[in-house]
Amino acid sequence: MHGARFSLTANDLVVHSIHAMAAGERAEFEEMYAPDALDRENVVQPRASRVPGPAGFWATAQWLRTAFADLRYDIHHVMSDGDLVTVNSTMLGRHVSAIAFHTPDGAIDAVFPPTGRPFAMAQAHWFRVRDGLIAEHWAVRDDLGTAKQLGWLPPTPAYLVKMAWAKRLAARA
Repeated sequence: MHGARFSLTANDLVVHSIHAMAAGERAEFEEMYAPDALDRENVVQPRASRVPGPAGFWATAQWLRTAFADLRYDIHHVMSDGDLVTVNSTMLGRHVSAIAFHTPDGAIDAVFPPTGRPFAMAQAHWFRVRDGLIAEHWAVRDDLGTAKQLGWLPPTPAYLVKMAWAKRLAARA
């Protein structure tokens, strides 16, 4: 990735980082992200994802991989301007494990038990690249469309009970 092994263009680095969310190894994150890299999308994620640098991005990958099997990203467009790289993509997977979303202060907000359903989530990502490393990330996702695909919305009464039970279990963990 970075440094002595080989170097990537900013566009290639960013595309690799997106694919690494689905299947990358921990060491790759060290090679892609600056020590102080900031993820502006981690406000609803677990506390482990809210730290700067490779550790936070790795924790995000683990959070996603735990909840979604067959996780992958289709990349549609990549554009750059100066130190910014923009990617239009679709995240695909299947919901196989409970996923918890958190409040800004880190408390558990909602937990969605597995539905087993597949999904395709449209996403746009922006990355700032500095000195050959990702320094900043933010995104726009079709969360509402994904929630509908996964059966989270509109929730059935039975699914609401499952959500309450899953939240209770997550709070005890």
